Amino acid sequence: MAKRTDRHMLKACLFDLDGVVFDTEPQYTEFWGSQCRMYHPEHPGLEQEIKGSTLDQILGRWWSGSLVSERNDVVERLNAFEAQMRFDYVPGFMPFVVDLRQHGIRTAVVTSSNNQKMQAVYRQRPEFVALFDAVFTSEDFTESKPSPQCYQLAAQRFGVSSQECLVFEDSINGLRSGRAAEMGVVALTTTNPLEKVVPYSDYQITDYRNINFDLLQTIWQVI
Repeated sequence: MAKRTDRHMLKACLFDLDGVVFDTEPQYTEFWGSQCRMYHPEHPGLEQEIKGSTLDQILGRWWSGSLVSERNDVVERLNAFEAQMRFDYVPGFMPFVVDLRQHGIRTAVVTSSNNQKMQAVYRQRPEFVALFDAVFTSEDFTESKPSPQCYQLAAQRFGVSSQECLVFEDSINGLRSGRAAEMGVVALTTTNPLEKVVPYSDYQITDYRNINFDLLQTIWQVI
């Protein structure tokens, strides 16, 4: 990542969704654990390995060959699961993002989730839309994380440079995406342990309860 100068002010914060805005990872671990045990009993712990992967990536690698015919059933189960899952904010997220916006920081969600899932989010969390200037979903990208394309698109939408953006991620693929976009990267330890995310991030937090705009500005000067 290029060294920042005083000319590079923080202008945009870009957030992944699951494990970053919403504390949904335990629910997804439960769902994918059931599917992996059903189809891949020979690979215990697979649900941990696929964290941060898109649905297309998961199906393409693990539901191939003789399992291709099972993909529709898996997708139907996933859609039903997401329609009834809880969308609980990561502790401290709402006051943190409101503080950012009051200080003129642009905010966006950049997620590999699809529009169908986002409709479930909007129904359960009607206040969600007002927290962000833009929401980017899998339909907006041609390349999945760890490609930097999704974060580059968000920066372009806001008319800011990569050195004016800060990414918040939890998965390794997401962290690598932010790094590849040459943006500052904050890792949340909601999905992976601290030691696993440190090599891919500039700063690490467990949640947002002890961080605000003023502290973020201090962090920004040293990453």
